[in-house]
Amino acid sequence: MAESYTLHVCGLTRVLPIIPISEELSIASFVLLGDAELASAAGWELARRLPPVDALITAEAKGIPLVYEIAKQLGLPRYVVARKSVKTYMHNPVVTPVHSITTEGEQLLCLHGSDAEAIREKRVAIIDDVISTGQSLAAVEQLVSQADGQVVAKAAILAEGDAKERQDILYLEELPLFPRQA
Repeated sequence: MAESYTLHVCGLTRVLPIIPISEELSIASFVLLGDAELASAAGWELARRLPPVDALITAEAKGIPLVYEIAKQLGLPRYVVARKSVKTYMHNPVVTPVHSITTEGEQLLCLHGSDAEAIREKRVAIIDDVISTGQSLAAVEQLVSQADGQVVAKAAILAEGDAKERQDILYLEELPLFPRQA
C-alpha cells in the first residue's frame, strides 16, 4: 500500500500521509488546521455553493478555519462552534453525544446557551472539513434541532469513503478509504 495520497482540491495539491485507524482500515490524514491557503480557497468555493443561510456551525476543532472563511465570504458577523466538553462559562448548555471515526470512545458536543439562541429559528449550514461516517455531522444536526434551528445545508471540503454516496451533503472532493494491509 502507498504511504501517501495526493489530494487535488480547489486548484491546490496536498500530499496526505496514510495512517492506520484500526486493524482493518487506514485513512489519508487530512488536517486543515494551519493551512490558511486551503481554508481560504475551500471556504470561498463552499460559500458560493451554499443555499441562503442565516447561521453557520461547526464542531471543534478542525472545521474552525473553514467556517471562519465561509462566514467572511457570506458577510456573516459570527459563527457557532460546538465544543467537545461543557465549559465553566456555558450557561444552559445544549449537549449531545458523538462517536467519530478518528476519536476513540464517546465524546460530547456542547453549545453555550447563547450560541443555541443565536441559531434558534435560523437557517443553519453545518460545516466540516471531512464527512466520513456522518456521526459528527449527525451530532451537530441534533444540537441544531435541540436549539430549534433548521439545518438547510451540510457541507465539507471532503467526503470520505461511503459519504460520497450521500445525497444530503455538499462537498468539493472525494477522499478514499484504504484497507489496512499487514
